Amino acid sequence: MPTWNWQLPQWPELRCDPASLAEAEARFAAGATVLLTTLAASSTESVERIMVELVSDEAVTTSTIEGELLDRDSVQRSIRRALSLGLPDAAATPAERGIAELLVDVCRTFTQPLDAVTLHRWHAMVMRGRDARAEPGRWRTSAEPMQVVSGRLDRPTVHFEAPPAERVPGEMQRFIEWFNATEPTVDAPKLGALARAGLAHGWFESIHPFADGNGRIGRALSEKALAQSMPHPSLTALSPVILARRGDYYRALAQASTTLDVGPWQRWFAGIALQAQARSIAEVQFIAAKVRMLAALGRDLNVRQEKALLRMMERGSTGFEGGMTASKYMAITRASPATATRDLAGLAELRALVPHGARRHMRYELQLPVCPVPTITVLPTGAIVETVSTP
Repeated sequence: MPTWNWQLPQWPELRCDPASLAEAEARFAAGATVLLTTLAASSTESVERIMVELVSDEAVTTSTIEGELLDRDSVQRSIRRALSLGLPDAAATPAERGIAELLVDVCRTFTQPLDAVTLHRWHAMVMRGRDARAEPGRWRTSAEPMQVVSGRLDRPTVHFEAPPAERVPGEMQRFIEWFNATEPTVDAPKLGALARAGLAHGWFESIHPFADGNGRIGRALSEKALAQSMPHPSLTALSPVILARRGDYYRALAQASTTLDVGPWQRWFAGIALQAQARSIAEVQFIAAKVRMLAALGRDLNVRQEKALLRMMERGSTGFEGGMTASKYMAITRASPATATRDLAGLAELRALVPHGARRHMRYELQLPVCPVPTITVLPTGAIVETVSTP
């Protein structure tokens, strides 16, 4: 009896119920309008910062999902370089430069049809600095089974096994033809944005065409599919949300790999995409407001105040946990107690910070939009459930 979806006679005729995604598709389309409107109203500097910060979020977290830890500052500098906004970063590792170039390439080429050359180029970027066993820039060729396993070496648990390597070129040709044939047009979107992006990711992972890096390229494909539905370089940044729900992500993919009924996977993916979009909207609004605030404050800030504000802003739209206190300010800036109290009061007078409490219990919050993003789930009925985490 077949174990994996690609072994089933009807493969790759993947099935789902579009009606169960109708509400999610409508919400995603509305969110895309909000995102694009916010970008259109932002300054050039704001848009550049938004691109760099959201793409670096995606780059760092898509690598973390695969157990690879990258330096965020190096990744950001590599992204700025790839966008022709900065100088080369000699300290960046090949992995940091590679993932940055991949995601910038996704942004720049999202309107172009998909082809094997593009996928091989992306793989070479992701595998930069790896040894030849990763087979950079080509489909996998090993006769050994491509398996996802865990547990003891002598008694491993096989979570997934991909088609044999000799089937990969034909499987990928069929996948690429489907991806291009379902690209939305102005007159007739052939498949909902969420349905298509989720299906693309699940189908690609079922083929597992590369020796390594399939997860990162599969998520990049989802970003390309979502961008084609806007149309705008995708700022959805799926990976930060997937990372926070990584266990569920792997379980959903594992379940989808054994059946042609991808409805549960697509609903799970739709919830992730909606949550990621809500997070991106909050981040875009936060970054735009941050740029305006820093420009307005200009030379009114001293070096210590600017350093403390930038540290608070690093947390983005989720806010600086616990607010800024005199003791935190002293730790960040090495200021004396009297100087910290004076600097914080000055930031409140400049309307950069909002004070709460009194005396020893005084804390300060940024005068910027803070918007915690709920966990979003799409039920089998198509209803959308939002769950707000409490501290």
